[in-house]
Amino acid sequence: HRLGGVEQLRGRRLAMTWAHSPSYGKPLSVPQGMVALMTRLGMDVVLAHPPGYGLLDEPLEAAARGAERSGGAFTVTDSLGEAFDGADVVCAKSWAPLEPMRERAALHERGDVAGIHDLERRMLEQNAGHRDWTVTSDLMHTTRGGDGLYLHPLPADITGVGCDAGEVDAEVFDRHRTSLYEQAGNKPYAIAAMVFLSRVEHPVARLHDLWERGVAR
Repeated sequence: HRLGGVEQLRGRRLAMTWAHSPSYGKPLSVPQGMVALMTRLGMDVVLAHPPGYGLLDEPLEAAARGAERSGGAFTVTDSLGEAFDGADVVCAKSWAPLEPMRERAALHERGDVAGIHDLERRMLEQNAGHRDWTVTSDLMHTTRGGDGLYLHPLPADITGVGCDAGEVDAEVFDRHRTSLYEQAGNKPYAIAAMVFLSRVEHPVARLHDLWERGVAR
């Protein structure tokens, strides 16, 4: 919407990056969904994360295929600055390291509470080693024209508001508050569309039928 519609995304640069959080168990669904989808739309997608925070193979392979078929691009880097440089859109959020998440699942299956607590301690220490992976005004100034669009699925860990060192500085979050709330406002419609498509055999015909009934909402 902000860039002129889906048709205008081709060739635009999207930085999907990891960001520091004081918690360790955030899901990988957002970065995996972003790289797998946006490459299909012809975007130049850059995935950035510190070593050890890689994603599942399947969405990475889907991203590579999508880029090849659409004429877009897909690269992976361990440099936050490289990802932001010249980006039209940045989505920076924390997610958990893949292998520890698998380890946590196994610990839960065994009911190993002590093991879970030890894993959490280790993961928080690992996160703390990457406190510099946060969205600052200086980083945003390196985006295209110094005015790239900042996205986050919310809720965000805001430095100085909800935590001492989080995913984004308060100044950046406040500057992009309107677009962030618009993004969040789209979620119910996206979820409703997914539910509708999964349950209706002929969705277009069904929508036309509902529209023509003219029933008041």
